Amino acid sequence: MSQPPPPPNQPPQQPGFGPPQEPSEPQPPAPSAPATPPTPPAQPPQQPPAGPDLNKTPQPQPGYGYPQAPGTPPPAAPPTPPQGPGYGYPQQPPAGYGYPAQQPGPYGQPQQPGPYGQQPGPYGQPQQPGPYGQQPPYGYAQPTVPMQAQPGQPGGGRKINAQVAIIVSAVVAIALIVGGGVWYANSSGKDDDKQTTAEGGDTKGGEGDGKEGGSGDGGATTGEAKEKAPAATGSKVLFQVPSPKVPKGVTTISIAGSWLTGSVYAKSGLSEITGYDRRTGTKKWTLDLPGPVCAATPHITEDDKTAIVHKPAMPSKTDPQACTEVAVVDLAAGSKVWTKTAKSGTMPVSFNNVTIGGGTVAAGSTSGGAAWDLATGDERWAPKTSDSCYDAGYGGGAKLVAVRKCGSYDQRQLHIQNVDPKSGDILAEYKMDEGIEYAAVVSTDPLVVAADVGDSAGDGSGISDFFSIDNKTGKLRARLSAPGDEFAARCDAIYKVENCTGVTVGNDRLYIATEEHDSGGDSYSQTNEVVAFDLATGKQTGQRADAGENYEIFPLRMDGPNVIAYKRPPYDKGGQVVSIDGESFKETVLMENPSTEAVRDVESRMSPDYSEIQFGQGGLYMSSVYASDFTSREKEYSVIAFGTG
Repeated sequence: MSQPPPPPNQPPQQPGFGPPQEPSEPQPPAPSAPATPPTPPAQPPQQPPAGPDLNKTPQPQPGYGYPQAPGTPPPAAPPTPPQGPGYGYPQQPPAGYGYPAQQPGPYGQPQQPGPYGQQPGPYGQPQQPGPYGQQPPYGYAQPTVPMQAQPGQPGGGRKINAQVAIIVSAVVAIALIVGGGVWYANSSGKDDDKQTTAEGGDTKGGEGDGKEGGSGDGGATTGEAKEKAPAATGSKVLFQVPSPKVPKGVTTISIAGSWLTGSVYAKSGLSEITGYDRRTGTKKWTLDLPGPVCAATPHITEDDKTAIVHKPAMPSKTDPQACTEVAVVDLAAGSKVWTKTAKSGTMPVSFNNVTIGGGTVAAGSTSGGAAWDLATGDERWAPKTSDSCYDAGYGGGAKLVAVRKCGSYDQRQLHIQNVDPKSGDILAEYKMDEGIEYAAVVSTDPLVVAADVGDSAGDGSGISDFFSIDNKTGKLRARLSAPGDEFAARCDAIYKVENCTGVTVGNDRLYIATEEHDSGGDSYSQTNEVVAFDLATGKQTGQRADAGENYEIFPLRMDGPNVIAYKRPPYDKGGQVVSIDGESFKETVLMENPSTEAVRDVESRMSPDYSEIQFGQGGLYMSSVYASDFTSREKEYSVIAFGTG
């Protein structure tokens, strides 16, 4: 098959995941974009520092709010390769639609505000994070007894399961009696948030709604791995899709959303979703939409249904449109099953995220969350203007988990709630310390949440710590320290609650990419690894999978007990897909892409941090999440597909 024509010398300016902000909803100010990489000096750079100690046990750090020790300096940039963009340099995303010349954060949205920056509340009132809550030092037990909604306190429209509350209360009382402890309630009636680590908890993942292509639920660890190495691992370009041209006067439009079924690769366009034959790229169907897709869930049901949020019309310079339409799409038939909207009072809700879990479609926003029956579209719950709590977003897959913001505007607190997908009742709840403004759901079974505690990540990744939570009791099992200068995972916890890259969960472990560092020896090459954390203890297991010299490895998803990972290549080679054995960590190459310049230049633009990457059945599909009005003399691509065999 013919290769794609050479792309321009410079990579497209790809923004991050997530739709542009809507002018109708006040949002935090967008930070400036990362600077363009400087031209390296003629002389070799100084030897960069070695990478993190991958076998260490995280040492206790000063408690939250204490002065932090200086972080490890980042490694020096690698030498510029002879051709193409420098390996390891981040692509510079353009301003999202509606931004006035400022650049969005790593996922197309502004990065988290400072600890006392204002954030719009659910109904337009200013929302400020409260004073920093007391946090245990890293590595210490920090967690919680699930809290029961108290009369007179914000309930948020959902009630905790009474039986669960009684059982948990009894267990807590027994534990206190046995341990000789005494539990005091303060005069305000609030529960004490000083919690003890739960023993055990879920150690097995369960099959969820997510199918191949990355569900994000992290629990698909039962059964055998499906991806096997072919006789010949060398791949060829199956097809590529040109980038759509945005309407005149519009800077950037979201084209988020891509899905992989047994026969179809489906991808969002400007105002449509197209299903392509997985091998030939032939269009099998096109679903027209009135406006662009704002957000999409990666989860796919067994009968090939998925969910999206889209705009009711195409945006224009004077009318950017809001993301009000929630729809279920049949990826087998190429048709829309239903479309629904929700209101907060009399105002239509503009949704930031959507997911599927337990036969329910749930969408979250700064105005609250709503849910519908997946099959019929019947409403299951909607925002209530009387609530002082609101569902900012949901994680789906094996279970349905809500990230709920509660409290007054100057004393916000996040509640991580395992909810009944049919009734919305709270099955278990973990209350994060005040001062943590945003959290992302990495996995719902086992339940793992990522957060940037005290804005300490320092790299825009949205992650400084992971929280392993027992989703049956709401108790914290372990807190995993993942400093931004050592680990390369990223989450858009502000808007896309289950949108994380560089990390996956399975085997009751968290698999995460490290930051690039010197590969050792006399060379100036860079590399990184995938390492594992035990979700029960919060400690590293000692397992590591090396990327190799001048490669950078990113975990994509679980395949039974194994980890599927993509290796971003050096300037003179093609990328690879590998399977990492969940126990031995032995790597098996499943695919190696062509190293021709034309193919390399297209592949290099699909950065794992700023693109959607799907792999399954010997096919690798890489796609952009934005279409922009950038000018170029060469053809740009929104999709490139590779296949073996």
